[in-house]
Amino acid sequence: VQLQASGGGLVQPGGSLRLSCAASGSIVSINVMGWYRQYPGKQREFVARITNAGSINYADSVKGRFTISVDNAKSTGYLQMNSLKPEDTAVYFCNAWIRATMTGPVSPDYWGQGTQVTVSS
Repeated sequence: VQLQASGGGLVQPGGSLRLSCAASGSIVSINVMGWYRQYPGKQREFVARITNAGSINYADSVKGRFTISVDNAKSTGYLQMNSLKPEDTAVYFCNAWIRATMTGPVSPDYWGQGTQVTVSS
């Protein structure tokens, strides 16, 4: 199983970006899809998470501005980021909890490569 993150880039303050995280390989189910971000020299921090039961959580810093979603038919997660601020500048990583086989466990250890988001005028 691999996760491929995309959609980062340079945007002006107040602008929008949509990040995508495409899962490929042997996938029975995606139980959780999450996004994290990392500032230079800092630990990765939680941004948003959605479960296959429909539970959604956001970090306080992005509530009302970011929206997480999943297209199960495409095995792809999204993070719509609106009203972007300079402090949103970071490398964004997607994470998924995936069941790869019918009888196997759900593993939380699937990560995409980072995608850089830069918010600057």
